[in-house]
Amino acid sequence: EILRQLRIDWPCGSGASSLLETVSALKAALGRAPCATACEQGPGAATLPEGVIGKVHLKSFVEQQGLVGYDPNLDVLLVTEGMLRSLAELQQAVQQCLVSDTVALPASHFPGGLGSCCSIVHVVNCEEEFQQQQLDLLWRILDPGAHTALQKHLVCGPVKVTNPSSPIGADQYFQLRKHQMYEASVMKYGELAQDEAWREVIDTLTAAAIRFEMLSTAHRSQITLDLENSSISTKGTKSGAFVMYNCARLATLFDSFQRAVEQGTYPPLPPVSELNFSCLREEGEWLLLFNYLLPFPEVLQQAAQLPTPSKGIRITANTETVCKFLIQLSMDFSSYYNRVHVLGEPFPHLFDQMFARLQLLGAVRDVFHSALATLHLPPLSQI
Repeated sequence: EILRQLRIDWPCGSGASSLLETVSALKAALGRAPCATACEQGPGAATLPEGVIGKVHLKSFVEQQGLVGYDPNLDVLLVTEGMLRSLAELQQAVQQCLVSDTVALPASHFPGGLGSCCSIVHVVNCEEEFQQQQLDLLWRILDPGAHTALQKHLVCGPVKVTNPSSPIGADQYFQLRKHQMYEASVMKYGELAQDEAWREVIDTLTAAAIRFEMLSTAHRSQITLDLENSSISTKGTKSGAFVMYNCARLATLFDSFQRAVEQGTYPPLPPVSELNFSCLREEGEWLLLFNYLLPFPEVLQQAAQLPTPSKGIRITANTETVCKFLIQLSMDFSSYYNRVHVLGEPFPHLFDQMFARLQLLGAVRDVFHSALATLHLPPLSQI
C-alpha cells in the first residue's frame, strides 16, 4: 500500500494459486539439488526446528562455483517454507519483468557480453544483507537458470529517527508527512488548500518530499529523519516540495504568457533562429545555462547507469545525483526569477530580451520535467 501511495511500480508476482505451484516446483528442486539434503521424517530423524524442510550447504556451493563477494560466514542454511515462498515471489516477479519490460540490447552494450549484465538487483537494508545473500544462493541452487546467475545487491544504510517517542513504521511515516504537507499548504494558501482538487496536489507533494528525503542521501549512508513539523514545508529549500513549487512557477509563467498572446498583449514566441540571445546579460542567465542546461545529459548518465558489472555482488547507484541537481537548480532558478521580471511591459523594444529569456526558461522547464521523470514524479502545473 505504501508503494502505491508513493507511486512506485515495484515488480510483483501472479496470483496465489500460481505462487503455490512455484513453491511446489522449488520444493521438488530442493530434493534434487546435489548440495541440498532433505530433512528426514520419523522417530529416528534428527531434531530440527519446526518448519525446516531441508538443508543446503551454501559454503561448498560458493566454493564450487567460484563466486566472489559473499559473506564468509555463510555455511549451512536450514530451508523453510517461508524461504521458498520468498523465492517464489522473486521468481514470479522476474518472469513478469521478462515478459513486459525486456529490452533487446546488443552484446556490445556490455563489455563482458550479456553474460555479465546485471538483470536482478536485490535492494536490501544493511541489517538484512546476510539473509538476502542466503536467498540469492538458495535461488541459484534451486533454479540454475540464466537470470539467477545475474544477481547483484544494492545495500542501503539504516533509517534512523531523531528523538523517537515510539517506533514508527513506513505507513505512519507517510501519513505523518502527508498531514504535515497538508498543514503547511493550508498555512500558506488558506482555504484554497482545503479544496477537493488539492488532494492530488498534496499527494504529489508528499511523494516528492519523501523521495527527496530518502534519495538525496547516498544509499550506502544512514538517513536520519527529523519528524518535527519544522522539517517540511512547501518552500524549504532542501525539500522535494521546493522543487515542485519552482517547476509550477515555470508552468504559471508560460500560462500567463500564452494568455497574453491570445489577448494580443504580446506577439507569439518567434522561432529560435530569430532570437537575439545577446540580450541575455544577467549573470543568473548564464549560470542556468552553464551549470544546468549544458551538464544535464552528463548528470543523467551518472545517475541512471549502474556501474559496469564486475566481480563481487555489491553495486552502487547514484540516486542522490538527480535530487541534488534539482535542488540546486531550484535554488538558482528561484534566485534569478525573484530578481528578474520576465514578462515586462508590452513595448516592442523590450520583446527581444523577453523572448530570449522565455526560450532559456523553456529549456529550464524541460530539464525540470526530464529530471523529475527519472524519479517518477509528475510536474505540477500550479501550487
